[in-house]
Amino acid sequence: MIGELTKEEVNRKLLHILVVILPVGIFYCPVLFDISRNYMFWGIFALLIFSLVVEFLRLKTSFFSKWFSIFFSQMLRDEEKERLTGATYVFGGSALCSLISIHSEIAAVAAFISFTLFILGDAAAAIVGKAIGRMKIGNKTLEGAAGCFLVCVILLSSFFSLFPYLIVIWGGQFSLFEIIIISAFVSSLEFFPIKLGRFVLNDNLYVAPLSSFIIMMFHC
Repeated sequence: MIGELTKEEVNRKLLHILVVILPVGIFYCPVLFDISRNYMFWGIFALLIFSLVVEFLRLKTSFFSKWFSIFFSQMLRDEEKERLTGATYVFGGSALCSLISIHSEIAAVAAFISFTLFILGDAAAAIVGKAIGRMKIGNKTLEGAAGCFLVCVILLSSFFSLFPYLIVIWGGQFSLFEIIIISAFVSSLEFFPIKLGRFVLNDNLYVAPLSSFIIMMFHC
C-alpha cells in the first residue's frame, strides 16, 4: 500500500480502465460493421437496464445479494453496499454518450473523446490522489486532479492522433487551446461534484456527457 492506495482500489481502477471498450464500441462499431448509431444506443441502453435489474436483485433479495458478494464484494466501496454501484452509473453515462453520438459524426467523436478522457483521467486521479495526495478538498486531492489533467493532455495531444478516422472527422490535430480547455473542463468536473441539495450526483453519470457538449462547441 502506498499512502492510502490499497490493492483493492488499484484493482477497481484497473477494471474501470477496461470500461474504455464502451466508448470504443460507441464510436467504432457503427463504422466497422456498417450499422446505425441508433442500434448502438439501444444496445448500451439494454446494458443499463440489465445493470439496474442486477442492482435491484442485489439490494432487495438476500440470496442474490450473497451470491453477488462472493464475486464482487472486494470491488465495492462501503457506500456502494447499500446503494447503486459505480458500474451502473458508468452504464448510465455511456447510454447518454451513445444518445449524443446519434446526432452527428462530430457528436460521435465528442462522445468518444469525452468518455475516454473521463475513464482514464478518473482512474489516474484516484490512483495518484490516494498514492501521494496531500492537499485535500472534500474527498478529492489537488494531486489527483493534476494527474487527471495530465492524462487528458497526453491523450489529446498524442493518443487520439493515432485514430485516422477520428482525426479526419475532427478536421486535424487538436490545437493547444482545445487541449487545455477540454482537459481543464474534464478535470474540473471530476474534481468538483455536482450537488442537488444534499444529494451528490455520481460523476460517472454526468462528466462524459457534459464534456461532450463542450467538445462539440469547438465545431459550432
